[in-house]
Amino acid sequence: MACRWIVASLIAVMCALPEPMLAADGVLLVQQVNNGSGPTTAQVQLEKTRMRADTVGPMGEKMTVIFDANRQVLWMVNYDMKSYTEMTKADVDRLGGQVNAAMAQLEEQLKNMPPAQRAQVEAMMRGRGIGPGAARPARPQYRKTGTDMVGRWACDKYDGFQNDQKVSELCTVDPKVLNLTTADLDVSLQLATFFEAVMPQNAGALFRLGSSEQGFSGVPVRSVNTVGGRQVVTELKEATRQNFADSTFAVPTGFQKQQMPGMPARGGRQ
Repeated sequence: MACRWIVASLIAVMCALPEPMLAADGVLLVQQVNNGSGPTTAQVQLEKTRMRADTVGPMGEKMTVIFDANRQVLWMVNYDMKSYTEMTKADVDRLGGQVNAAMAQLEEQLKNMPPAQRAQVEAMMRGRGIGPGAARPARPQYRKTGTDMVGRWACDKYDGFQNDQKVSELCTVDPKVLNLTTADLDVSLQLATFFEAVMPQNAGALFRLGSSEQGFSGVPVRSVNTVGGRQVVTELKEATRQNFADSTFAVPTGFQKQQMPGMPARGGRQ
C-alpha cells in the first residue's frame, strides 16, 4: 500500500534551545537505515515549513518525498520512472473517510459469520491495530534504560511500550549537541498531523524532539521500530546546517503526474 511505504520512508529518515549561533535556516540529516535487507542511506532536508526525504523505494528505486506544510501537500517522486504522485490534506481526509466506511462495511459482514470464525478474524485484525474492536493505538510511553554510544554521540537509551509491551527503542541526545532547535523539527510535527487521520499508529514514530508527556527527552540518533512487519533500525550519521534552493522542495520539471491508488483523478502539477 502506497501510504504504508510513505510512512515507512518517513520513519526511516525522521526518527532546551541551543545557543543562537545558527548560520543557515535549513538542516541536513544523513541517516543509515536497515530494514533487514541491508543498509541504505537516507537524506533529509528540513526547513521551517518544508521538508524533503531522499530514500530507496521497495523495489530499489530512487524515491523522494517532499512535504509543504504551508500548502498541506505531499509529493512522492520516482526518479527512475520520471513520475510523481500527489497527496493533499483533502485527499488524506477523504482516504480516512474511505477507511472508516470500509471498516463499517466489514463489521456488517462479520455479523453474518459463525461466532468462532468471527472471533478469529477480529483477533487477527486487532493484532494489527485495524478492524472492528481495534482501539485507537496509544502513543508509546518510554522508560529510560541506560546509556549507549551511537557513532560519536553518547546517548540516553529508552524502551517504548504500548500496553506494557515493548514496541520500540530510542537513543537520544540533547539537541544542542546537533546544533538543532525545537523550531528545526516543527515541520516533522506538522507532517505527523497531516497523516494522523489515516495512520495514527505511526504518527508518533517520526524524527522528533522528545517530551515529558512521552517519557523521553532529546533527539533520537538511533531508533528501532517495526513497520509493515519489519524491524527498521535508523541511525543518524550527520547533522549540518545549510541553506537550500527553492527547487529542492519542488517536483522536477518534466516529470509526469500519476494518480495515487484509491484517489480520484485531479488536475496536473500546480
